[in-house]
Amino acid sequence: MRNVMRNIAAALAIASWGLVACSGSTTSAPNAPNVTPSPTRGTPAPTPTPGTTLHVPIAVPSPIAQQPLGGGKIAHVVIIIQENRSFDNLFNGFPGADTVRTADDMGTSVPLKAANLNASLDPAHDHGTWYRSWDGGRMDGFATAGGRSSTPPFFYVPESDAQSYWNMAQSYGIGDRMFQSNTGGSFPAHLYLIAGQADLSDIITVPIGSNGWGCADPPGSRVYQVQPDEADEVAGPFPCFNLPSIGQEMDARGLQWRYYAQTPYSIWDEYEAVQYVYGGPDWTAKIVSPETRILTDPGGPSGTLATVTWVTPSWEDSDHPGVPTDDGPQWVASVVNAIGESSFWSSTAIFITWDDWGGWYDHVAPPQLDSMGLGFRVPLIVISPYANSHYVSHVVHEDGSILHFIEEAFGLSTLAASDARADNLSDFFNFDQAPAPFSPFATSLRRPEDFKRPGAVDLSRAGDLDDPPPASLHTTEKPAR
Repeated sequence: MRNVMRNIAAALAIASWGLVACSGSTTSAPNAPNVTPSPTRGTPAPTPTPGTTLHVPIAVPSPIAQQPLGGGKIAHVVIIIQENRSFDNLFNGFPGADTVRTADDMGTSVPLKAANLNASLDPAHDHGTWYRSWDGGRMDGFATAGGRSSTPPFFYVPESDAQSYWNMAQSYGIGDRMFQSNTGGSFPAHLYLIAGQADLSDIITVPIGSNGWGCADPPGSRVYQVQPDEADEVAGPFPCFNLPSIGQEMDARGLQWRYYAQTPYSIWDEYEAVQYVYGGPDWTAKIVSPETRILTDPGGPSGTLATVTWVTPSWEDSDHPGVPTDDGPQWVASVVNAIGESSFWSSTAIFITWDDWGGWYDHVAPPQLDSMGLGFRVPLIVISPYANSHYVSHVVHEDGSILHFIEEAFGLSTLAASDARADNLSDFFNFDQAPAPFSPFATSLRRPEDFKRPGAVDLSRAGDLDDPPPASLHTTEKPAR
């Protein structure tokens, strides 16, 4: 999946998007304001020297308010990252949420059809696909997006296939105005979820010919970049970056963090692309594998749960389009149960999100805030003993909102534009209420061994499995009208 250079300067964006998140226990938040996408473009990133890490000046982080969000009641944050689903695709028809069953295809109405979670469908989801689908904010170019896949994007997952997700969202909170902070795919999206940026470059695909996702890749590996004219995608810098991250900030404060991945060199193990982590003691101390350890680590009298934890899935449990299994909802429910049934429940906030839209149709035009995004809507489920129950948020959120919550909860500084401008997700919470007891979600898979499968994909050898390189450099031509 890939990124795109997008619109207005960050300063103007921040000024025009002074959104205030609301709190309370109502069932629905105010509708998000409409934004007319600007035709202007962001400032292009510096041109990298081939084979080197891209070093870009980074804004000096600003301090967060000293009063902890929630009055110190949150001691643990868990971010569960799934794969490649738009809101209209995964939560179509969810009560109180903004979804549609009819798509706009260049002025022609096209009905969305039901497709199981494990259907052998994998729409294109690269930079060119995003750009043509977005079509200047008209959201009508999905059918002509093209790219590496001929799979049409006009499908939704039936509720019965995502029942665990619906159960969690109905019990706690879900946001229908959660947007990617970037307009590309998994590699930059995961960077935004740990660092609030992608080193100011338009990173748009995984390294070609690599076995991992970052500093361990062989010489000659590159990430693709969208060029200033938005008509070309070229091989850019080596995928090993010097940029601040939540992990680094927490190290400086003496706070613990963990990142669960199938192997330390898996795709979706984004800290492999951060030189500070990969080149230091955190690589062996903070990257935890296999990912199923999250099912047992919090339990028992000697259980452990870091202050901030990221959880990434196996290929089979990822919800990625085209995966032949449909166990993603059970995987996520099992992770939530492991934490909810532990001693850490009363002080934990869990955020479940999907890294990018996966090429699927979504009808809501994303606000354009800077040269990297926003991208299309992705689901966000918020679970906590302090979360508002049966709550649908219509407040505009982005990946940076999760980082902003972490920063305010633990007194960290802002990292980049996305977390600085984003809200803090406080509309999902009522910290005045007593912590609600946890009721486990039904699932037939609970133990680590339940998620071990013969012939499972080894994500340390997946290479371009998630983000194949663009088939053509000229992929962003405007759709014919």
